[in-house]
Amino acid sequence: MSPAEPETDSLSSLEERIQQTAQLIARLRRERESAVEEAAAARAETARLAGELKTLQAERKQVRTRIEKLLGQIDQLSAG
Repeated sequence: MSPAEPETDSLSSLEERIQQTAQLIARLRRERESAVEEAAAARAETARLAGELKTLQAERKQVRTRIEKLLGQIDQLSAG
């Protein structure tokens, strides 16, 4: 075994580890980008649902007020 062979093996090993690290970094960047997109979509969905909830609560309040008014009118009819 010549002295150049261990250096070549070490260099090959280093090259392989660098390639693996570069692939890992690329994969992690893709995963991060995907996670950021998912988080943005989740925030948008949360905002949409919050708006829908607010609308439904307002409608519920209106219905309750109308029912209470109708019940009041029924009470007046039965009292009279």
